[in-house]
Amino acid sequence: MSFWDTVTGNDLSRDWKAFETRAQALPDDYRAAWEQIKGNLFAYGDFSGRNLTPVADTALGLLEESSAEGQSVQEVLGDDIPGFCAALAGGNGAHTYRDRWREQLNTTVARKLARLGG
Repeated sequence: MSFWDTVTGNDLSRDWKAFETRAQALPDDYRAAWEQIKGNLFAYGDFSGRNLTPVADTALGLLEESSAEGQSVQEVLGDDIPGFCAALAGGNGAHTYRDRWREQLNTTVARKLARLGG
């Protein structure tokens, strides 16, 4: 990956276009699940979203394999797609971007209050 691709995000665009091309080959119910997975995964992304590329690739690979084996989406993912995405992103304790920002804000405020009080 070149420096320019990293700075502009061209590599991410290329990866996500490839994911979408792969997803188009899935049956309709699997494509709908893929859309839900994408929507739920983005909350666990970092600033650029680069950390989600391998996670999305894994999820899409699971959908492709399950579809090829003739399994239903419910057999593979169950009824809790947000929970599935949380598990993919690092378990039930996975932090969303909101959690990280909240922690950062709380730490900053606590530091400032400590300076004022002591």
